[in-house]
Parts: sequence; structure tokens; C-alpha cells
Amino acid sequence: MQWQTKLPLIAILRGIKPDEALAHVGAVIDAGFDAVEIPLNSPQWEQSIPAIVDAYGDKALIGAGTVLKPEQVDALARMGCQLIVTPNIHSEVIRRAVGYGMTVCPGCATATEAFTALEAGAQALKIFPSSAFGPQYIKALKAVLPSDIAVFAVGGRDARKPGAVDRRRLCWGGL
Repeated sequence: MQWQTKLPLIAILRGIKPDEALAHVGAVIDAGFDAVEIPLNSPQWEQSIPAIVDAYGDKALIGAGTVLKPEQVDALARMGCQLIVTPNIHSEVIRRAVGYGMTVCPGCATATEAFTALEAGAQALKIFPSSAFGPQYIKALKAVLPSDIAVFAVGGRDARKPGAVDRRRLCWGGL
């Protein structure tokens, strides 16, 4: 599956509070981002996410990160989320989100985890934590994956120093 947004990035707004959510999401959308993730370990995410979906759901792929349980997917579907990002491979979380028509980007670190996620229905992959592996590892992993799968390097990356990763073949998240 080709990544469905114009910019191969996900803006991860970790720790955002409900009273700042709309302004921050508006700013990243104005900056060109068209995929936004609010991690579920953010304060009062249950208030932020529906407000963001209502305000910007027609302008960007709005979703949640750090999704750990199928029940969270159910709640997020009721809120209108379009994107589910996880730190791990949980096949039921992936299948449940796919069943709701959501885009799913689970975290993985190995080829086995990546293919397990794809077999469960994931449409993109998050290499996490990417800083623990380095650009050569990520390139090697990407080489064995289907060419139409978006791969996001997340965790410990610095937007000012993206390193030697070939940005034509790799998406970025959490910058």
C-alpha cells in the first residue's frame, strides 16, 4: 500500500494537552504535515483527539499512538480516528483497526515482527526505536519488505541530523 498522505511524515505530538491541541495541530498542518499522531500517554487524550478529528479530520490523517489494547481501538474508532500507531505488534489491535477501516502503523524491530504485522493487516511499519539500530540496519530491513510498504523510523531521530538514511525509501515520524 502506498502511504496515503503527500508528506512521508507523521507529526507526533507527544504530551500535548487539550487546551493546546487545536493550535499545535493547526500549526503542523499549516507547516505541511498531513498525518498527525497524539500518543495515548498524553494528558487527557480522550478530549484532545475528538476535538482534533472534528477540526482537522478533513485536512489530515488524524490518529493515535501508543495504542496497546483492542478496547482502545474501539474507543478511537468512535472518536473518528483514522490512524493507529503502536509501539509493538499486537495482532488483535491491528486486525480490529483494519476492521474499522483505519490505517495501522505498528512498531517493530525485526523482519519477523514486520512480516507478522503485515500478515495481520498493517499498511505501514514503524521501526522503533530507530536510533538503537542505525541507518544501515533500517536500510537492510527495508530491502526485504514489500516495496509499497511505508516504513517510518521513530524514536531518537533528530530532524536536524537525519543521517545517512535514504529518504527516498524511508518515511520519518517523531521528528
